[in-house]
Amino acid sequence: MICGGMLAGVVMSVSVFGSPLPEQEVNERRLTVHLEEVFSAKVSLTPFEGKKAIKPIDEVSDVKTGEIAVIKIPAQYLPGEFVLRLDYSTKEGDNPYPAERIIYINNQNIELSVNPPYINSDKTKFSKGETENTVYTAFMEENSTKRMPLDLLRQFLLSYDRPESSFYTQGVEEFEQRRVEYNAWLSDQAKTYHELYVSSLFQFQYISAMEWIGSEDERVSQILKNYFEGIDFSDTRIIRSRELSRFMDGYMRLYGMRVISDESRDSLFTQAGSVACEKASQGDPKVYGWMVDYFYKGYETYNIEKGMAILRKHISNSNCLTSKRKEILKRLEGMTKLVPGALAPDFIISDNEGNNFEFHKWKGKARYKLLLFWSTTCESCHQLTKELMQWHNDPLNKENLDIVTVNLGETETEERMWENIIINLTGWKHLYAQGGVNSLVANDYAILSTPVMFLIESESNLIVSSPGNFEQLIKDLQKGDKKSLVNLFSYN
Repeated sequence: MICGGMLAGVVMSVSVFGSPLPEQEVNERRLTVHLEEVFSAKVSLTPFEGKKAIKPIDEVSDVKTGEIAVIKIPAQYLPGEFVLRLDYSTKEGDNPYPAERIIYINNQNIELSVNPPYINSDKTKFSKGETENTVYTAFMEENSTKRMPLDLLRQFLLSYDRPESSFYTQGVEEFEQRRVEYNAWLSDQAKTYHELYVSSLFQFQYISAMEWIGSEDERVSQILKNYFEGIDFSDTRIIRSRELSRFMDGYMRLYGMRVISDESRDSLFTQAGSVACEKASQGDPKVYGWMVDYFYKGYETYNIEKGMAILRKHISNSNCLTSKRKEILKRLEGMTKLVPGALAPDFIISDNEGNNFEFHKWKGKARYKLLLFWSTTCESCHQLTKELMQWHNDPLNKENLDIVTVNLGETETEERMWENIIINLTGWKHLYAQGGVNSLVANDYAILSTPVMFLIESESNLIVSSPGNFEQLIKDLQKGDKKSLVNLFSYN
């Protein structure tokens, strides 16, 4: 078994072969990467949790083959799961090509040799004595062998259409015997390697018990009922890995299988969040907060107000260490003020022609005006504006809806992109809010992400609705004035 041990010597924050290495600080770790068989590479390391969860902890540029890169990992990120990335060139002058590998770092310094094109193969060698990555790789290989027949049998039992048959009963008995044996093996593995960080991730492989009765939908309900069995929400190490996100994504996919409409989606996803946050509330405050943040992001993405409302209870709990308390409170406040029948907040912004645009005074030509908040780097925004433009090109639709867009880009690059894009979005009023989501208009409309729409009655400036997508906008327009819009909606 190939492992890696602690290296003697000293280290600076980032260094390349030949540089002096000062003494290592207590409790921090270092990653030493030996680059092989390419011309050069930039080496970086990114954590899955913490203040730099999106940006690398540090990076080393222009490492040549045969040289080493050393990155210091502060104690605040340990233990944890990290992305090791090498942007490499095979020869001088080539454009760099990315290669990534997941690595685990705990109480050892890590040293490994990497040929970037084969970073995820056995050509990547950890030095003798390394445990976290070596043990986890061996565990997952054995786990795959043991789990595959169980997963196949479970899938068969979920979809089999004759649960009353003796054949099905035999299958259930076989599954239960294998499940118990498999979970016992998991438990033994966790006990054997309890001192390693990766042992905390074994629990995500646990297979819950269930009653194999009823229809296929009822069987899925049984899986959901017992989904969190075997998960230790008091173990804060689990939020330092992608495995918790994967586990929760699997949970949401099971709910998604039952969605038949936007209404049922909102109801089911709200139910999912309610159950999961209650489960997490019994664990560590950090894990509890992670769970609330997870559902906040989902509810904000899909504009699920019912789901957002259930989060009020949790952010009021002093044991919930959410990082999104301010954003959730802002969203909830907006939900109470920006409701149908309420007066839309007024604002004054310069338009793309340099004129002051006063929202309340501007009436346009139509009975309704749509206020759309978007950004140039948002793919969903581009899809929405494409649908809107295609629909709004119909002269009848232009007569019944004016469109006002507010771009919330925050950089000069985004502003230049905006100027190029709006050339093709003709017939709309285009505004750019300096400060993005932190601008006054974004605050007044409780905008935390894009796209967001408000359908507003032009004469009174009263809010008609806040549709979550294009289809809902069309429904809200139809509902608002069936007589005048009866022949309006020809978009497919």
